[in-house]
Amino acid sequence: MTSGSKKVYCIGETVLDIIFRNDKPIGATPGGSMLNSSVSLGRAGIPVYFISDYANDHAGNIVHDFLIRNGISTDYISRYPNGKTAIALAFLDHRQNADYSFYKIFPEDRFLAPLPVPQAGDIILFGSFYALTKTIRNKVMGFVRSGKSNGAFILYDPNFRSAHLEELETLRPWILENIGMANLVRGSDEDFRTIFNAADARQAYHFVSGAGCSSLVYTRSSSEIEVIHDGYSKSYLVPPISVLSTIGAGDAFNAGVIYGMLQTYTLTGLTTLTGSVWDHLIGCGIQFSANVCQGLDNYISVDLGNRLRESITTK
Repeated sequence: MTSGSKKVYCIGETVLDIIFRNDKPIGATPGGSMLNSSVSLGRAGIPVYFISDYANDHAGNIVHDFLIRNGISTDYISRYPNGKTAIALAFLDHRQNADYSFYKIFPEDRFLAPLPVPQAGDIILFGSFYALTKTIRNKVMGFVRSGKSNGAFILYDPNFRSAHLEELETLRPWILENIGMANLVRGSDEDFRTIFNAADARQAYHFVSGAGCSSLVYTRSSSEIEVIHDGYSKSYLVPPISVLSTIGAGDAFNAGVIYGMLQTYTLTGLTTLTGSVWDHLIGCGIQFSANVCQGLDNYISVDLGNRLRESITTK
């Protein structure tokens, strides 16, 4: 498998995650939903461009060097001289789920680097709060719209945190607009319960399809995944594993789906996919996500990435 001339663009926030268990720090690692996905893809041998911004400070240098070591293009990163790279404190509970506290000092002007123009066959992954941030939204959405108009495949992950709940009524129209830009929405039960008070996948699909996207992958933590799109639906049970941390699990799932697409699919439209192709895409997502949950990194392990790279060269 090769991605040929296709390019993968992940556009989203950058943070430095400091992880706590039992109120004690156990590690620090670059994070942010789309950064996590880009690193998983880079480790798997997929050429990927990360589009984001962070400061010219020590934390920013840690992030920047880490991206380069993992094969991520930083051509479209904006580094601002004022302000600080965002920090996220992630407190793991007894189920290894994280509760976050964010510390952000941004300059007045940010996200200033010129952006590429995505083309047909390229893949754009966007979402989380970065796609809802007022000061940069016009530029983010201009990039997504240019990709959509040129025929790029767009995957949107709402990844809406409860920390922004008080802003939800203001932000919901933008979330709906983002959904309408996407070829595929991948969201968790928590996302759709928080944003739309949707109790299950069918109710979530009602809002997704109503906003203009006909394809949904609905994930329910470690229990079940449901695929719903025009004329097709299927549920998948998630195999039980021993979990060290769920941080980055959904981001890795997104990366796995993209990895599977680059193996099997021409990106011309989801409605033509057969059940066997969906099985492959969801299987890749589960493989990536399970690997992340069994470690403390936010992305697939270097070991899994090397095995996936070897499988590419032997095909």
